[in-house]
Amino acid sequence: MSTKIEGQVRDVIMSRPDVILEDNDLMQALVSANDRAMGDNIIDMRGLAMDRLETRLNRLEDTHRSVIAAAYENLSSTNQIHRAALALLEAKTFEHFLADLNGPVAQILKVDAMRVVVETSIRAEEPMAETLAETFLITEPGFIDGFLTDGRGTADTAVKLRQIAEGDALVYGTRAPKIRSEGCLRLDLGNVQLQGLLVMGAEDAHVFGPQQGTDLLAFFGGVFERTMRRWFK
Repeated sequence: MSTKIEGQVRDVIMSRPDVILEDNDLMQALVSANDRAMGDNIIDMRGLAMDRLETRLNRLEDTHRSVIAAAYENLSSTNQIHRAALALLEAKTFEHFLADLNGPVAQILKVDAMRVVVETSIRAEEPMAETLAETFLITEPGFIDGFLTDGRGTADTAVKLRQIAEGDALVYGTRAPKIRSEGCLRLDLGNVQLQGLLVMGAEDAHVFGPQQGTDLLAFFGGVFERTMRRWFK
């Protein structure tokens, strides 16, 4: 004996059957009820096919969400780098340029410390002002390669991203114990006697890592070094 749905519920279903088709939970309940009515000795090939299609659809939706999230993150990172590059170009003097690094530029890039390292055999006649020394470091030749490779040879990459136990005390000063990741951009200052490096340190270990792409940071490094050349002519 078959049982029919009576009353308002049946009228709603009959007038809008598409509502049932678009409700995944309801459709799954109907398919399960149909399987139970058929018994354990009957294999419903259509039901198996639907299960597989549903699984594939769920995977496709997950992939779709991942692609959208990655695209959004890339766009956000691009905008961030462009804003930081424009902030660099605002400086009118070298002092202003260095002051902005640990000010608006660091804030835009969401890092906790930025330091320009220049290695040269030429010694400055006068000591650097304390305010500049917090951002600008002059070292002996060979320091940059040693810093990038932990003293194990010559670095062959323009951009190095890594997670560290703590920062280098010479580079970060009192901030060093809190630094957990850093991005290092080798700089071409247009002078064979000057080798440069821009170091960005973060207290968050996940800001920089070797698995990350380097294209955007390489672009930022190119803007930075071209801006620096104005002060080293």
